[in-house]
Amino acid sequence: MEQGNQSYVPVFVLQELFNQAGHEDLIFSILLFMYFLILLGNLLIVLLIRCDTNLFHTPMYFFLSYLSLADMCFASSTIPIMLHNLISQDRVISYSGCLSQIYFFLAFGNSDNFLLAAMAYDRYLAICCPLHYTTLMNTKRCFLMVSGCWLLALFQSTLYTFLLSSVSFCASQEIPHFFCEFYPVLGLACSDTTAIQLVALTEGVLDVLGPFVFIVASYVRIFLTIMKISSSTSKLKAFSTCSSHLAVVVLFYGTLCWIYTQPTSDNNTLASLMYTVVTPMLNPFIYSLRNNEIQGALRRLLSKMSVIHGNWK
Repeated sequence: MEQGNQSYVPVFVLQELFNQAGHEDLIFSILLFMYFLILLGNLLIVLLIRCDTNLFHTPMYFFLSYLSLADMCFASSTIPIMLHNLISQDRVISYSGCLSQIYFFLAFGNSDNFLLAAMAYDRYLAICCPLHYTTLMNTKRCFLMVSGCWLLALFQSTLYTFLLSSVSFCASQEIPHFFCEFYPVLGLACSDTTAIQLVALTEGVLDVLGPFVFIVASYVRIFLTIMKISSSTSKLKAFSTCSSHLAVVVLFYGTLCWIYTQPTSDNNTLASLMYTVVTPMLNPFIYSLRNNEIQGALRRLLSKMSVIHGNWK
């Protein structure tokens, strides 16, 4: 980051979360409560699945445990800094801190993206290829799929962070966002970013559009297969196994589409809060409210805890 060839300015200034002075305490309390729900809800999902052998060895819940873990980390890459900025009114972030936030934000955000595609593939095999499902979705393949999702996400975040670290910045400037995101930060660069934008755009389209098209194609096949089932009860059961995942997919990609179609900064703030805060908070509720297996695992865990508590007494 150079100004001429002399000064070095290692800081950026983040935009305010909301341009409403005097409401910082209220916004801080609401955001802290939502962050608490994100951590509690997703951690509970992870614990329930890991502590229940049947759930952990079921591919759908195996993937869900890693999705919940990614959601916790994804929210933690942005919300703590938002809370700090609200309570301290210090919106300065260092160059290295900004790059680190971009790296982890992209890594965990893209892991969500790829894990949702893996879960769609699981639902496709369960409904369209039920006779081969247990063979195709064995424990080893599930581990390989999860590992592939994380590796692809880490590769993408490493590429973007490397591209951003290769540009120069003229001075300390305000990032037009309340956290460090790739394109707002890139827009502050003084050097030519045409090649970087082309690489990022090409890779980004493939990174987001690829899993999305795969999910849509999987659900088209799933829908066509379900419509061929003669029994209404069997149809309803097949649809119910996909409803939670489909709701999360709509929420995830819907918020992404929303943020890239908003013309004003205020709307961008609300859209960004949707996919950084609201979506990770709602996912545990979507998967648990109508899920008998998750509810059963919770009852068993509470029963074990009550027995242990009784033995201590």
